[in-house]
Amino acid sequence: MALFGLSVPTILLSAIAATAVLVYLPFVLVAVARVQAGYSQEMMATPRATIDKLPDYGKRATWAHQNSWEAFSLFSVAALMAYVTQQNSAVVAWSAIAFVPIRFFYSVFYVLDIPVLRSLMFALGSTCIITLIGSSITTTLQ
Repeated sequence: MALFGLSVPTILLSAIAATAVLVYLPFVLVAVARVQAGYSQEMMATPRATIDKLPDYGKRATWAHQNSWEAFSLFSVAALMAYVTQQNSAVVAWSAIAFVPIRFFYSVFYVLDIPVLRSLMFALGSTCIITLIGSSITTTLQ
């Protein structure tokens, strides 16, 4: 099975790498918000304690960044499970491919404060993760 000329294992590993990069995307806005808030020695020493000093978009970008780490940890485990169990289906490939833009838009909607769309992206991303884990477990049970 191949999509876009890529094998499913390549898609899985590429999606993990792309998702790792996306973890840092909201942090760019956090840095901008810190500068805008008058980044100081105190903020550098205790960045978590000074989140209240950030503009609202900076707070949301911080939360999106933190949630991205949480999602990355689950997705990478799910994708590696599919990789190790040698999943080779279109469903697995599309779940891995779809997760990347879903997580991108999750962060965008979080920063823009659009909770309904953010929640939709969270649900879709969770579905991708569950699909990858489910496919791997189903294979090992057979």
